[in-house]
Amino acid sequence: MEKLDGKTFDVINDNIEKLKEIFPEVVTEGKIDFEKLQQALGENVEKFKERYDFTWHGKSKAIQLAQKQTTGTLRPYKKESINWGSTGNLYIEGDNLEVLRVLQNSYRNKIKMIYIDPPYNTGRDFVYKDDFYDNVKNYKERLKEHMKSNAQTNGRFHTEWLNMIYPRLKIAKNLLTNDGVIFISIDDNEVYNLKKILDEIYGEQNHVATIANIANPKGRSDSKFIATGHEYILIYAKNINLLNFGGFELDEKITRRYNKIDEGGRKYRETDLKKGGFGDKREDRPAMFYYFIFDEKTGEFYPSRTEVEGKISIKPIRADGTDGRWRWGFENAEKNIDKLLVRWMPAKKQWGVFEKDYLDKRDNARAPSYWSFKDVNNERGVETFTNYGFTRETFNNPKPVGTLKRVLQLGTESTNGDYVLDFFSGSASMAEAVMEKNAEDDGNRKFIMVQLPEMLDENSDGYKEGYKTICDIGKERIYHAGEKILKENKHKNGIEQLDVGFKVFKLDESNLHKWNSNKTEIEQNLLELVDSLKEGRTNEDVVYEILLKYGVDLTVPIDQKEIAGNTIFDVGMGYLIICLEKELELNVIEEIAKKKPTRVVFYDEGFKDDTVRTNAQQILKRYGVEDIRVI
Repeated sequence: MEKLDGKTFDVINDNIEKLKEIFPEVVTEGKIDFEKLQQALGENVEKFKERYDFTWHGKSKAIQLAQKQTTGTLRPYKKESINWGSTGNLYIEGDNLEVLRVLQNSYRNKIKMIYIDPPYNTGRDFVYKDDFYDNVKNYKERLKEHMKSNAQTNGRFHTEWLNMIYPRLKIAKNLLTNDGVIFISIDDNEVYNLKKILDEIYGEQNHVATIANIANPKGRSDSKFIATGHEYILIYAKNINLLNFGGFELDEKITRRYNKIDEGGRKYRETDLKKGGFGDKREDRPAMFYYFIFDEKTGEFYPSRTEVEGKISIKPIRADGTDGRWRWGFENAEKNIDKLLVRWMPAKKQWGVFEKDYLDKRDNARAPSYWSFKDVNNERGVETFTNYGFTRETFNNPKPVGTLKRVLQLGTESTNGDYVLDFFSGSASMAEAVMEKNAEDDGNRKFIMVQLPEMLDENSDGYKEGYKTICDIGKERIYHAGEKILKENKHKNGIEQLDVGFKVFKLDESNLHKWNSNKTEIEQNLLELVDSLKEGRTNEDVVYEILLKYGVDLTVPIDQKEIAGNTIFDVGMGYLIICLEKELELNVIEEIAKKKPTRVVFYDEGFKDDTVRTNAQQILKRYGVEDIRVI
């Protein structure tokens, strides 16, 4: 039986395996031979030290942090969850660097869209202090600390922020699907550094756009020289060649142009088939110069390569009277002649050919590079938040739901079950945006919110309202938002299927004891190895830790069943069976084997004796169970 590795995804080993596939000749005894790698790359190897390079103090450690594995886990908290048994949404409390590491096995290449609104490095509210050796323990020790400042007088003002953001973005990329996309809100303080980091992690070629988001049309009153009214949204694709990017719905300025209605009741507008603007000359595209033949008496209308005597022959004529060209090729005009019409133009004293451009066939408009829409205004974010009974001071600057629904419109599709991750979730505006968007377009997107449970100051409005941490505010907000959305859409068919729930998990150290070489109590170490489950932890805690290490979705169905008086956990309707009982005998093993799971996990010390352990493996394999693990 193979022992289940308690660690998360190994980035370094994965990169080595990729190199093996591309350059098998550079690997010797499992290690990379850099001289051979240089030979394989030939002239593409940089030979000079003087080159453009973006670096800062601590960058090497930041890179190592992104590669480090963890034995941390996520523990389930059903009592704080909504619709635990049916929801596909997650709310995770914990330091997001460690949470991202923990999620790598289960959600690698599964997240369609990431949106984050990280700290803007204004000199305040900087609480992310990572520890290379044991970040979970470090995180737990910091839970009761208040925010640290990162004042601009600090000689490493930018360095602190760069060291915080780099490993998180590096790991997050591993979670994105190959056609996935990340959106990041940021202001002037770090936008240029952030773009350099993203160019390095994603590649300059995968930069989709930098949006100027007009979040405060009046401008900030505390700005020293210019009343700043905008922030930025940087957009990067994991692979821009695979990106399927959405657009915005047409506004009234466009739709009112569709002022004609055909016999079927469909709205359309007439657009001149003659090419205008650059490249409109006949010689530019000779094949797209031809005639349309029209008979006024019979209504006959068709394209022709030549003029027809006795009938009206219409050709594209430019404003200066010279020959132009059509927008459609000849074959396209023949095939879609029913979508064209001909009419006399008195002002020009000539016949024209027009396309019937139908409104219901038009694609969404491309998103502009600046957003001045009313729903992206920061005040809309405050209004939405306070509508749930919070005060303005409960949470500073909650993100407008309108902004987030727009990024969802661009970065996700409604019916693909896309995962949306926000690992600086704050007041959980993104969770509300996902639920609202799903209600609007019958979507089934699923959200994963990750937030550090920062302790609120005892003098703050939020604390006085009964909230101890930012996570308390976020969970409460999601609950109220879900209730509001269901109420507002109660007459919509199928609204009862809308997922407004979420499963709560909290970051913690492993549920299982591990040998601690720093302990002087040898006897205590031995006792912990015999009884592997830590005090206060449950078998269900262990089940979810196994799912994370195995790479199984945290929202997969889990049924607790009895077999021969022993409890088993049936994961994914028989895909995985976990049995955490002790003193197991062969009759129990055989009953589990009869269910023919794909995988099965036991405690390493769970068998009655070595004979049972050996025979258990043979029984399981006889029933076709090959993946047998112990913890």
